[in-house]
Amino acid sequence: MTMTAPEPHTTRPRAWRLALPAETTLINANDRMHPAKRASFVKVIRQAAWAMARHHKLPALERAHVFYVVHPDTKGRRRDPGNWSPSAKAAVDGLVDAGVLPDDDHTRLLGPDPRIGTPVKGAQLVLWVTDLDQISPEHLQLLNPPDLAP
Repeated sequence: MTMTAPEPHTTRPRAWRLALPAETTLINANDRMHPAKRASFVKVIRQAAWAMARHHKLPALERAHVFYVVHPDTKGRRRDPGNWSPSAKAAVDGLVDAGVLPDDDHTRLLGPDPRIGTPVKGAQLVLWVTDLDQISPEHLQLLNPPDLAP
């Protein structure tokens, strides 16, 4: 199956940028911490995402694509953006709490997909939420190709 790029006249679907406060403690998949301590960080991230969704007045969406950008701390070293998936999961749960999505299962949510951004003091997580109900089927296929496994 050959996928083609969307037509040049395709309009961009609605999208929102939600930046959680800088210096919010993010959870890395490599962190080894007590579950109670981890739960407190999850709660803060979840509440911050809820607050940002409410502040920016995100509407209720039926389906969305979410990618997250981790702006790591300025301490220089190599980074794997996928390691912050626990932080992204907590933030997406905050979007569900805010009523942006009815659920974060595979029928409602594409992603969250990781990206790495420029370092900032104290680190920061930014969510990009795109309304999938306003996207052309061809563009959606580029984002979510069919399973080509035998």
